[in-house]
Amino acid sequence: MMLLVENLVKSFKGFRAVDGVSFQVNGGEIVGLLGPNGAGKTTTLRCITGILKPDSGRIQIGDYDLARQEKEAKRLLAFIPEMPNPYELLTVREHMRLVAMCYDTLDLYHQRADELLERYELKDKADALAGTLSKGMKQKLAVVCALVHDARVFLCDEPLMGIDPKGQYTLKSDLQRLRDEGCAILVSTHQLDTAERLCDRVIIMHKGKLLAEGTLAELQERAQMEGSTLEEVFLRLTEEAEAPSTELPSERGALSASPTAESPERDDVFPRPG
Repeated sequence: MMLLVENLVKSFKGFRAVDGVSFQVNGGEIVGLLGPNGAGKTTTLRCITGILKPDSGRIQIGDYDLARQEKEAKRLLAFIPEMPNPYELLTVREHMRLVAMCYDTLDLYHQRADELLERYELKDKADALAGTLSKGMKQKLAVVCALVHDARVFLCDEPLMGIDPKGQYTLKSDLQRLRDEGCAILVSTHQLDTAERLCDRVIIMHKGKLLAEGTLAELQERAQMEGSTLEEVFLRLTEEAEAPSTELPSERGALSASPTAESPERDDVFPRPG
């Protein structure tokens, strides 16, 4: 199983948030998607999920082209957003059942629901309305909904935010298990120490472009920082990218003054009619 992104471009009102990004996530690996605020990480993830339509480029999920075979591609996909937006008047268990129904995997729901509720300490909240849940509990709800169907490509946008330490440990263990089962996993995070321990390699974005890609050892070599942590290497590479260019202000245009494209909008991980 594989996720392939080729020459992805997405703009907002003249501001190019993602500018010709290409990368691949193979089955059996966890890849970190890193970058400063406004680098284009969340926009990239939203394009891959189909929440946003790219201006140009190609996205392939498994054997399916997202633009031409959207239904087949999305059946392989699970998304854990940074800010879940559940249906406030559905219970936790009803959310899980709804997602399983949408993916035609009710058999897996019956097998997995109770186990997932137990693993993520949601059992006592199974019949609670989503609108009554704390932020951490909503994040856990998004996680169990991602795990209740038979996805093979997982996209995670700051998946650990708001979750308690035990829940974080459980999720990291599940992601490692899914990797070992051959799933392709892309994790966007600012927690660089976690990325260093969890990810097989990382992609660093900066101002909408792909700045660097590779294992920690490969990035250490590029930055000439052998033995350094991922955090130290990340800071060196992004600081170098921020160094003043020789480009004239008139050549840069007004885009440099544009607002960041990565707004704190909530993502619809749960199915919506329309």
